[in-house]
Amino acid sequence: MDWAAVPGRSFRCDTENTLCSLIFCFHSSQIDDKEFDIPQVDTPPTLESILNELEDEEEPFVLEDTCVLSTDNMDAHSCETSSLASSDSGDPAHLKRKRKTVDLNTTVHGSVLRHNLLKGISAQIVSAADKVDAGLPTAITVSSVIAVGTSHGLALVFDTNQALRLCLGTKTTGAEFGAVSALSINHDCSRLLCGFANGQITMWDLANGKLLRTITDAHPPGTAILHVKFTDDPTLAVCNDSGGSVFELAFRRMMGMRSCDSRCLFSGSKGEVCCIEPLRAPPDFRDHPITHHSLLAMASLTKILVIGLKPSLKVWMTFPYNKSDPSSVPQLAWHFVPVQKTVNPVLAFCKGDIVHFLLVKKEESGAIHVIKQRQLHLSCDIISLSWINSSTLVLVDSREKLLVVDRPSQEVLETLDLEQVQLVYNSRHFKSLATGGNVSQALALVGEKACYQSVSSYAGQIVYLGTKSAHIMTLRNWRERIDCLLKQDHFVEALSLSWSFHEGTAKAVVGLFGDTVKRKGVISDKMVEILCKFAEYALKKCPEQGKIQVMEQHFQDVVPVLVDYCLLLQRADLLFNQLYDRLVENMVAKGVFLEALESYIVVDRLGHLTTPIMRDLLAHYHDNGMMDSLERCIVHLDVTSLDIQQVVQVCWENQLYDAMIYIFNSGINDYLTPMESVFFSSWTDEEVVIGNKLLVYISCCLAGRAYPLGDIPEDLVVQVKNQVFEFLIRLHSADLSEEEEVFPFIRTLLHFDTREFLNVLAMTFEDFKNDKQALEYQQRIVDILLQVMVDNPDFIPSQVGGLFTFLARQLAKPDNTLFVNRNLFDQVLEFLCCPDDDSRHTERQQVLLELLQVGTVVQFNEGRLLALAEKAKFYQICEFLYEKQHLYDRIIDCYLRDPLRKVEIFSFIHNLLSMPGYSPEEKQTVKDKVLQHIQELVTLDPCKSADIVLLHFTQEVQQIISGLQVKLKVVKYLKLLAQTTEKYHHSEATAYLLEKKGDIDGAFSVLLEALRETLRLLTAGRQSKAEVAVKDSLSDIINLCNRSSHNLFQQQREALWFPLLETMMDSQKRVNKHDAKHTSEVLKELTMKVLNCMSSFISLPAIIQRILQDPVYGTGKLAELQGLILGMMDSFNYEQILLETTTNLLNHDLHWSLAHLRAAVTRGLHPRQDYCNICLQQYKRRQDSVEEIIVFICGHLYHVQCLQQKDSGCGISLAAHQQWNCFKCSSSHGGRGGPSIEPNRECSTSLAQVSIFVYDLFFYASFIDSFQYVKPTDRHTILQSILLTTTKQVFLPFSFIHSCSYANSGSRGMLEPIPAHIG
Repeated sequence: MDWAAVPGRSFRCDTENTLCSLIFCFHSSQIDDKEFDIPQVDTPPTLESILNELEDEEEPFVLEDTCVLSTDNMDAHSCETSSLASSDSGDPAHLKRKRKTVDLNTTVHGSVLRHNLLKGISAQIVSAADKVDAGLPTAITVSSVIAVGTSHGLALVFDTNQALRLCLGTKTTGAEFGAVSALSINHDCSRLLCGFANGQITMWDLANGKLLRTITDAHPPGTAILHVKFTDDPTLAVCNDSGGSVFELAFRRMMGMRSCDSRCLFSGSKGEVCCIEPLRAPPDFRDHPITHHSLLAMASLTKILVIGLKPSLKVWMTFPYNKSDPSSVPQLAWHFVPVQKTVNPVLAFCKGDIVHFLLVKKEESGAIHVIKQRQLHLSCDIISLSWINSSTLVLVDSREKLLVVDRPSQEVLETLDLEQVQLVYNSRHFKSLATGGNVSQALALVGEKACYQSVSSYAGQIVYLGTKSAHIMTLRNWRERIDCLLKQDHFVEALSLSWSFHEGTAKAVVGLFGDTVKRKGVISDKMVEILCKFAEYALKKCPEQGKIQVMEQHFQDVVPVLVDYCLLLQRADLLFNQLYDRLVENMVAKGVFLEALESYIVVDRLGHLTTPIMRDLLAHYHDNGMMDSLERCIVHLDVTSLDIQQVVQVCWENQLYDAMIYIFNSGINDYLTPMESVFFSSWTDEEVVIGNKLLVYISCCLAGRAYPLGDIPEDLVVQVKNQVFEFLIRLHSADLSEEEEVFPFIRTLLHFDTREFLNVLAMTFEDFKNDKQALEYQQRIVDILLQVMVDNPDFIPSQVGGLFTFLARQLAKPDNTLFVNRNLFDQVLEFLCCPDDDSRHTERQQVLLELLQVGTVVQFNEGRLLALAEKAKFYQICEFLYEKQHLYDRIIDCYLRDPLRKVEIFSFIHNLLSMPGYSPEEKQTVKDKVLQHIQELVTLDPCKSADIVLLHFTQEVQQIISGLQVKLKVVKYLKLLAQTTEKYHHSEATAYLLEKKGDIDGAFSVLLEALRETLRLLTAGRQSKAEVAVKDSLSDIINLCNRSSHNLFQQQREALWFPLLETMMDSQKRVNKHDAKHTSEVLKELTMKVLNCMSSFISLPAIIQRILQDPVYGTGKLAELQGLILGMMDSFNYEQILLETTTNLLNHDLHWSLAHLRAAVTRGLHPRQDYCNICLQQYKRRQDSVEEIIVFICGHLYHVQCLQQKDSGCGISLAAHQQWNCFKCSSSHGGRGGPSIEPNRECSTSLAQVSIFVYDLFFYASFIDSFQYVKPTDRHTILQSILLTTTKQVFLPFSFIHSCSYANSGSRGMLEPIPAHIG
């Protein structure tokens, strides 16, 4: 090439020198203080003061996402561009090939970037250096042309065909200006700015290669140009020199003269900027409102700044770096990104391994908001950062590894090695070696890794400059990425990548246009092509010789993938026609294919097979003995796809009963033939499985469920149920023989498994309600069971006992319609109460108890039944009968004899002696019985025995003590109770016992009197022991007040605390002059302790008023009163902060709990029946009557009058929160309801087992209606209310919806203390 002939090589032009001067200011009031929580300051900061802040004082700033990226149009502004290169560098991705099944969660990206060597430009660079001594490349920039700067001051301009268009500059100017250190092309590609190592800047006309300006005084001399950048305004540019200063260059032309005005945006004397990046909008966004401000991002060694150059200079954002390596290079990159249906610029910046993102948008008011977004954390030191589209970044780390990162998912899509590129670094310019190296050590350290001028991005392309070459990176389109995998025979990965394109989950997608349906159609066609190629490849690569296992393994890696993607694409036709037709050519492939279908059939992904496939499937599974797998497939396939005759024959021959039942049921709606076919007169070990299947099948048919899965069609449910009943009660089978007995089917099932067959019938009978025909079947089956089993030696006693238990449960139902003759009923009772049979003792007792509860044995002799129950040790039955006869004292014997319920006797005694409704005579008999067995009770549990004696036997204490023969802990406790308070009069013990008794005032009076006595000794001058005694006494009484104040009202609290405060203040009047100062200080200190403690329970105004009324503080120095009140205020402030924090936490927790409770009670109650469970009559007995009913959580329903009569007036009136219990649920455990003295015991049903956790809806309503909103100052009330609410586990009533409401989440109130009667 004749370099002398290159146009523009010798052009020169002089420009006028201009001075660099600028004084600027900005108004900090326009910054959005709310957005960044910036406090108001008197003097707004300057740009230099911001940059000059010490790095050590800065805290790392945590970014938060404030918006959600829209992925629908993520690539709407990123299109595929034509490469400037002419060759492909290959695909370096290494992906695993072998896969047995498709894992849709596995992410495959393939080769995302196309890395091409710009051969033409690379050759010209080498040629220029060799032939004309142009020097090595130093800088590159790209637009619609590519410009490369050299170390000898030349700028080479290439067009899109990599042909050299211009060679700008001469070796003479290069010797004067030095190496080209920075390049920039304006937006219309008409001007080129060149910065030089010696500090000069030149502007060139790219149309003709003419030198338009030479700027020598735009910045201080002796510094190199690190960056020069055009803005969107063609008359405005910015530059950054090695002194760390930033300057604005304004180009003007007046009267044919070109000039350049320079103003300093930032002086490097206070801090050094090493990277600048103006916001340049692509052609589609030139009219974006944000472009009117000419935003400029600057990166110093400590922070990032975003400023606006227009209409006036203004700082919009400052952002400090996290702590990082001092040698890390700051990076800046702008890009317009679609966010929440709008497109706004996002600034990506980093220094080290964390990339930050700032979204910049302009409000309608004209203010600019800078919004921090999620950070990107990497494990490498980044030296280059570029956007390649709106969601993808390309980074280079200090090891020259190129990373392609998807910003929304923060996933690294691809990694390439740029070591062979041999990147050009800008270290000489950062060290300013051409001008004497007069730069700071920090900037020189950063310059070691600086390669700003070696990387340039434009329109989805990134160009990298090497020492002898230029390289370009572009995103591959979706087809190219798939084809790269196919070239390497990575079919599984290609299919996975294609499916991610299909589902819209792929990253960095290029080349897919149109709506979703059209895109999916294009991708589906591509996937079909890949599947066909994959099948051909598998057949071609199949080993022709070797073990059969090797061939099977080969196709097992292929066939599941083919099936999976055909089903995902809903292309069964492709699977069963084209692919299967190719695979059947290989017998091993055919077998693997047919066996692979099972896993898809059993999970209902494949429900229909073509006739040839089904025929081959049956033959293959049959020939290989895979009958269980065949059966699993048949019961999941559509019956219409089966050859019923062929399949039934295979099922009969191989005893595939599940499949046979499925075909008969679903294919021809025949539910009887399967049962007739599998009945046997006797059951061998091999046939036990069949018998169990038959029981399950009968249970499903009677319950309306299909066997083995699904449901019977609704129009066939009743018909099938009747058919099964008719089948079971047949007198004889179709194949009648002479030996066959009557009712062979029921007889066979009873012999096979009596218990399970009766359980099946019991579950079926549960659904018989208001169905006359079903009830007739029920009675008929029961009669047959009795006829077949009773007095039949073929059945052992345990089987007959199972029948009796079954009958008893049926008879115990409230809606029982069965009829059993009296003699047989007597047999049932005799069996249930048989003392010689220890088997299922608890079950037999429970069944008999249910019979008693529903009144079935009312006419039975109770005396005989009681005798039978005692012999059988049915103590719950005995308790039920004794309670009915009001023989409560004998119930104590039942508890003492029952090992399972012995510990519950204390609850029974306490409830009976505490509750109204029992006569004095009945209570006295119980007391006598307790005294009779007191020795046994004490041995059982001394503590609970002591509680019973303390509550109900206060007059008999001495009698009980004298009657006990063994010295136990309870004896010591009772002696202490009887003797301590009467003989020794010890104040602490007396106060303790009074407090336990509930007499708080009495305990307080005792301790207060003791405190006054010790204070008299102290004020009298006896300080040796009196001071310690005062402190101990005061501590005791303060502890008492703290414990008691939680459960007292405000007036009661004042009655405790104010007398104590007055006692302490009065004692200060009696201080003797002798050593008065020390004693006074002690008393004031103790008084302050009282004030601090009482401030938690008494309002501050009330305390101050009481203090000011005291004569001790009525006179004297203000300092004394000031110190006391300030101490109170400090305590108050501390507790106020603590209370506010606690209240906020409790408000949140309470709101969450009540919201869930409210959601629970909004569900309606569904009564189990429409009659009362006591009188067994309809709940509305007369049309004109209005009767109150109670519905419990368990679903049982009662008349109020029936409950009152049943409990014999054992409760309080309903208006006083009657604590009703469900009679049926309580009686099922043999007792009656009432409060228990053991709140931690589980819910039970007898008088001894009643738990306070059981409430009816009326009690719930009054409980919740008692909640009132109060001020959040009473924290102890809050804690008590929440504790009670959570530990009682109450259920909220429907009235809660109307009685409780919240204005908003910030004004939730607290709950008043729960009324005392609830506990």
